[in-house]
Amino acid sequence: MNLSSIPRDLKTVIDSERVDFFVKSKRNHPKKKAIAILLFAIFWSGFVSVFVVAFFGPLFKKGEVHFTSNGNPRVASLDNLEDLLFPALLIGLFALVGIAMLIWGISILYQKGGYFVGTESRLIKYRKGTIDIKDWEQFSGNIQIKKNGMSGTIQLELRTGKMQNRKNSSAKFVPDTIFISGINNVFDIEKKCRLRIQENDPTPRIKTDNYS
Repeated sequence: MNLSSIPRDLKTVIDSERVDFFVKSKRNHPKKKAIAILLFAIFWSGFVSVFVVAFFGPLFKKGEVHFTSNGNPRVASLDNLEDLLFPALLIGLFALVGIAMLIWGISILYQKGGYFVGTESRLIKYRKGTIDIKDWEQFSGNIQIKKNGMSGTIQLELRTGKMQNRKNSSAKFVPDTIFISGINNVFDIEKKCRLRIQENDPTPRIKTDNYS
């Protein structure tokens, strides 16, 4: 991209630093993350709908529904919905969770990415007025690249992250990542990122002496 198209606030942050690259990410999140959320939302909504049909179906078909509350038999009808108030609120809450997750998944799927600028000392992200800065020393050096036609996706792993508990295994460390998608010259960008990460690596290097 042309440096003249850099947003004003981003130019202010860059100031007089040397720019290695300037790109705009197509997406803000990986597509697989959005798909995973959508699939879970569909599963959740389908599970809740079973209870909706089972509990409220007889009410609309036969005009009344029989159930037990605190060990006592109850009968609710369209003229007497008081006993159905609590079950309806509970099922409605679960239904709202499913709808919220569905909206969240769709939002992530179509959420556009931001601008990324690489300098000698840091990686700067700018999106909708928000600026996020990561020094190159914060990256571990693990990089994933996916080429798709003329463009590609690069994912940079950070040293920070969180422990994720697993059911039948010990906890696993999941690193934070920076995701940049739909960019041209992805291999050139990767080389520049790797070079800066190596130059700013805070890990002390161990020198070995060879003896004959």
